[in-house]
Amino acid sequence: MPTEKKTSSYIWLPMLLSIILVFGILIGMRLQPAQPILISEVSQEATNTPTSGNNKIDQLLRFIESKYVDDVDREQLVDEAIGSILEQLDPHSSYISAEELTQVNEQMEGNFEGIGVEFMIFEDTVVVVTPLTGGPAETVGIMAGDRIVQVEDSVIAGIGITNAGIIGLLKGEKGTSVKIGILRIGSEEVKEYEITRDKIPIKSIDAAYMISESTGYIKINRFSATTDKEFLDALEALDREGLKDLVLDLRRNPGGYLQKATNMLNQLFPEKGDLLVYTQGRAVNRMEYKTRGRGIFDINKIALLIDEGSASASEILAGAVQDHDRGIIVGRRSFGKGLVQEQYQLKDGSALRLTIARYYTPSGRSIQKSYEDLEAYENDFSQRYESGELISEANIKIKDSTRYFTENGRVVFGGGGIIPDVFVPMDTQGISDDYMVLRQQIPNFTFRYIDQYNETLQGLSLAEFALDFKVSEQDFQNFLEFSRSAGATFDENQLNAKSQQELKQQLKARVGKHLFDELGYYKIMNQNDPMILSALDALKDYENILKRKQFKN
Repeated sequence: MPTEKKTSSYIWLPMLLSIILVFGILIGMRLQPAQPILISEVSQEATNTPTSGNNKIDQLLRFIESKYVDDVDREQLVDEAIGSILEQLDPHSSYISAEELTQVNEQMEGNFEGIGVEFMIFEDTVVVVTPLTGGPAETVGIMAGDRIVQVEDSVIAGIGITNAGIIGLLKGEKGTSVKIGILRIGSEEVKEYEITRDKIPIKSIDAAYMISESTGYIKINRFSATTDKEFLDALEALDREGLKDLVLDLRRNPGGYLQKATNMLNQLFPEKGDLLVYTQGRAVNRMEYKTRGRGIFDINKIALLIDEGSASASEILAGAVQDHDRGIIVGRRSFGKGLVQEQYQLKDGSALRLTIARYYTPSGRSIQKSYEDLEAYENDFSQRYESGELISEANIKIKDSTRYFTENGRVVFGGGGIIPDVFVPMDTQGISDDYMVLRQQIPNFTFRYIDQYNETLQGLSLAEFALDFKVSEQDFQNFLEFSRSAGATFDENQLNAKSQQELKQQLKARVGKHLFDELGYYKIMNQNDPMILSALDALKDYENILKRKQFKN
């Protein structure tokens, strides 16, 4: 038996390696240029594409399919081989199957085709969280809190439908229609609506409002194909309200298109010719992105918020602002992704995202953290937490000691994210296992609460709601009882004052989201947000902060 196993391994190991190698060649042959992910807007033609080895690939596959002892799935072999090859490169080169590609592209292109509702499943019923502004559902009169109990002739309430299941029923090509049955709060009659599907924008700006008399706030969740236009629209609206200073929130923003970030930066830099970022790779020449001097709005001071979830295009924006001393970076060290991907379409409808370059901030620093240890790379957040970096600036470990200098001569570093000018520790005082368990119950309880107090809540304006609405002690006890009945296990006596305060604020914010969309949510959550408060303080001490650490000769 040992001899048989050893012989088997001698046979199959070379064959496996051969499969991996030849499919690597196959990928190169199948590459088709497509819109890039983090490079210029003009697609680059793939160069140095392998042209030999085609007969060997076909021979190998024919031998396997005709002679192998068991049946094989050719496509599965291809997918696994591709995955094995990409694992040898970097963490951000990836293969996207044809099934996944549509959803991925929707997120990046900023739209999808459907009826336009945000929903969740509550007590085995699909509940509308909010109809998207200007979408078909809002147009026909669908409201937040409506229960979708029927689609066409099929009842969907109480049958265990999944998120994927309801998405499959409601999404569809623009111009097609779908009939849905709605059960509204306070009514026992199911009302039928026929909705014509349309293109639905996926907003990349969650909220934009005046956070003080002269300071605007903009929260951006990704850099999609529409982000730069959304940013201009938001600035225009804030400008009419007296915008002078700006708080730009890029926390938990994973990035997106590089050129959208540079388009936005053009609105923050009035002069022409300032270097914003440059990219360079082995097969890609240096490409510089500079300001065009076409800024429309007169923005004075800027505070830009980042954290450990801010990556890619977010870091490009932060790096340019910091290197030119155009604003103050507030928060915690960013993710550290300085690689540029380009997307190539494959013939079967799948796609390859391949890292083709690194990007560098204006001072010349690369902020890409090491990925030699892929497991450590994937567990970076837990390592930051365990090392104490998230609660103390003194625990930030600088991986590259090379000094780079901002325009005013301040020292900055690369090699692992953007280090903020003003550090704000993560507030862990109220975080406990019981808190985390209860937080998961907030969305469902919110619907129960709104069902009970809907008429009273509907009469409030956002300003009145933010100022006057309170989550009472009785409301909080009702929330705890609801959570117990839902199966949540927690010790009420272990909830400290900070945990209770956080839970009450999140309860209020979720009610605000239901009544006033994302704007209602962020207006409430930002009221006591330590990073927001630090940003507002930094704007008051703006000049002094930008003069710190003058090391330049």
